[in-house]
This record gives sequence, structure tokens and C-alpha cells, in this order.
Amino acid sequence: MDRPKADANVIVALKNVDLHVPQGSIHGVIGLSGAGKSTLIRCVNLLERPSSGSVVVDGQEMTRLSSSDLNQARHRIGMIFQHFNLLTSRNVFDNVALPLELMGMKRAEIRERVMPLLDLTGLADKTRQYPAQLSGGQKQRVAIARALASKPRVLLCDEATSALDPQTTGSILELLRDINQQLGLTILLITHEMEVVKSICHRVSLISGGELVEEADVGDFFTAPRTRLGREFLNDFLQLEPPKALVERLEAKAGANTHPVVRLAFSGDAVSTPLISRLARECEVDVSILQAKVESIQERTLGLMIAELLGPAEKTRQAIDYLEAHDLHVEVLGHVQRDD
Repeated sequence: MDRPKADANVIVALKNVDLHVPQGSIHGVIGLSGAGKSTLIRCVNLLERPSSGSVVVDGQEMTRLSSSDLNQARHRIGMIFQHFNLLTSRNVFDNVALPLELMGMKRAEIRERVMPLLDLTGLADKTRQYPAQLSGGQKQRVAIARALASKPRVLLCDEATSALDPQTTGSILELLRDINQQLGLTILLITHEMEVVKSICHRVSLISGGELVEEADVGDFFTAPRTRLGREFLNDFLQLEPPKALVERLEAKAGANTHPVVRLAFSGDAVSTPLISRLARECEVDVSILQAKVESIQERTLGLMIAELLGPAEKTRQAIDYLEAHDLHVEVLGHVQRDD
């Protein structure tokens, strides 16, 4: 039977996305604009209802809940946004208290719930101030306190630091890390900023064209991304690319009179081991280091290098095998003509 023709007016935002976020973890989702990141996070609390598949949050299948049960379930899912979404006519206390008022709590109970949250988020001295009197970082802290008011089990962050300067971003990420540790809160974080992923996430998923193309522990992703898009994200973040003059000389295939240019990623003990000097001695090749840097990725250290391996073809092949045998990630960027 012929397949029915696809409806040209239908846009598939997400497809074949299978994502599991362990309780108490911080999971980042990255991707280019339009990749489906925000749609994904809005499916978690059913602000967007998926046309197929299932959404399970804290053991509940969200898509099967009645309207009243779904409203109750949403109380256990906090959400913060890029632009804060505060009510300008309400002061800090009343903005944080809003979801509790909607739940029908009494004023005394609301105060008992709100004041500790203002202490937790560093806003105890801002209780009576209005959003117009606050900085961007303070507004986001209010939004975080409001999201925590209903004692959620999960916190969704949709580009929560994109509107903030780097220093303020750092303080908000530190707050989210503290909340994760103190409250055991599961955090699903949508971002296009690799620095955010590097700073606080335990795992990261990469989305492209509505599909999940790569998922890994953060340390593994930064050390050796498995996909081309993952490598592009990492290279843009680390800004470790061969010089333009060299790129113009690179050839895709090895020739009779060429030598390889490689990008190396070191992690763990390999960062402090003198592998390059050993390589030169044992494989009898010269190594011309074009660029190098060391990054700290949470508990791990990552070393990166772009280098030319100079020597006969047989020797440079042995050198690449040597590096891979010592658990380095080796990417051959291309080959350049030898000067000899």
C-alpha cells in the first residue's frame, strides 16, 4: 500500500526523542536555534502536548492525567524562563507568593513558605521591592524562588541565564547548583551556552532537527564528542581551530608527500603525562604544536592540542596508533604538503 502523502502544513518539532533524567541530577539540553529545545522542555509539563509518545515525571504519565490531576502535577514541576515573567505590580514577596495564593493557601502559611525561599535565594532584604527596582540577576532569583514555592520535584530552566551578563550568570548557576544539592531537586536545563553545561550539568543531550543526536556525561562530551555537531559546539566553545593559513593548505586525503594535522584531546592522567615527548622519541616523529590549552570541566581536567606530525607516512601512522593506545581522542583534521 502506498504511503499517504505528507501534509506540507505539518511541522514536526520533535521526533524519536528518548530522554531519561535521573532523580536529583542536572541535565542540560543544547542545540542550535530551532532545534526543538524549548518544545522539548514545554512537553515535560504539557504546555505543549506531544501528538505521540509518553511523558513520565516523578512516576506519573502526564499525558494520561485529567485536567485537575494535571494541574496538581504541574505544582510539582517548577519552571523559570529567560525573561523572568514577573508581575510588575507585585513586590518580591508577592511574586513568590503568587502560586501559593492560586493553590488556596492561607496568608500565614504563605509567609512561612516564602521567607525561607527568599533567604535561600539571597533576597531577604528585597522583600518589598518591585521588579523595576531589581537587577536582572535579582529578577531571576525571584523567578527561581517563585518556582520553588510549591515544593516541586523537578525544575525546568528555559534559557534561564541567556539575558544575564557572565558574572551574574555565574552566581545564578551557583544558586542552581546549591538548590540541586540542598533540596535534591532534579533540574532539566535548556541552553545554547556551553559554559552553562560545563559549569553545573551532570549529563548533556544534543538536539538537532528535533532529534536527539548525542547524549553523554559532561566530562565525556567535552573530551570526545561522538558527532560532527558535537565537535562543532565544542570547538566553538573552546575556540581551538587550526590557523587560517594552515586550513587553506589542508587536504582531505594523505598524499605521497604529506603529513597529518591532528586535534588531540587529553583527559585524566594523560593531561599530566609527557606523552608528546615520548611520542617523538619512540615513534621517531617531530611534533609541531600549533595550539594548546587546558580546561577544567567540573572534577576533570581536559587538555586540547592541534599539532602537525612530521615524519615518513609509516612513522606518522604509528604515532597516531600510539596516541590512541594511550586513550587520547585523535581527530585527523587533514594533511598538508611537506616542505622537504
